[in-house]
Amino acid sequence: MHTIIQQKLIEIEAKYGVKILYAVESGSRAWGFPSKDSDYDVRFIYIHLPEWYLAIDPQGIGQKRDVIEEPINDLLDISGWEITKALRLFRKNNPPLLEWLRSEIVYYQQYTLIDNMRALESDVFYPNSMLHHYLNMAKNNYREYLQGRVVRIKKYFYVLRPILACQWIEKYNTAPPISFHVLLEDSLKDGELKHSIDRLLERKLAGDEFDLEPRITVINEFVEREIQRFEAYVESLDVQVNDPTAQLNDLFRYTLQEVWG
Repeated sequence: MHTIIQQKLIEIEAKYGVKILYAVESGSRAWGFPSKDSDYDVRFIYIHLPEWYLAIDPQGIGQKRDVIEEPINDLLDISGWEITKALRLFRKNNPPLLEWLRSEIVYYQQYTLIDNMRALESDVFYPNSMLHHYLNMAKNNYREYLQGRVVRIKKYFYVLRPILACQWIEKYNTAPPISFHVLLEDSLKDGELKHSIDRLLERKLAGDEFDLEPRITVINEFVEREIQRFEAYVESLDVQVNDPTAQLNDLFRYTLQEVWG
């Protein structure tokens, strides 16, 4: 499948006249809890030719779209962001983008953009927006999927992962790793809660993710407690950051020169 994805990326470059700078896995495979039939969620960053940027209509306006989205099938979901869109989201501390930078499944990488973005991450990071993102994800998924008397196994992970990400941000004041396993081992000590999650993970990986069964009290209590705690914690934060726009403008111009000469 890796070869098929790389070939698809080459076809996208030719079709749209762009250079792909970075492409990674972003879904459950990257998180560490894929199902046997999980699809591939490929995300990439790309750059146009210089003349595309030297025009009176900016990217993102009209027909100058700042995303590329290929048709989705049952196996492959592939889409990408244009570089200036990606850098604007980087400036906002966009959690999905920062997860891309941490993916351990890299399909394609060339030039120095990603290394330079990683070097700048401490200048753009602030915990407020990331905590809001993960906390809202946990709250919404918990309310929608885990309130009934019986729940699906897989839904627990879409609540637990953002909760553990919040714990990482609180503890280290950095963007969390993408791996669920890393988050779990860092956050929870051995005990009933961790053992319950470990058993769920084994079953999900074995293909039991759609099973309906009674809620697991120890996990639900943990989630409810942490949601309530982080709601108060987020409100207590007052973090100021410097505007990194000038640095990101320089990075865009440097990358444009590096890629196209």
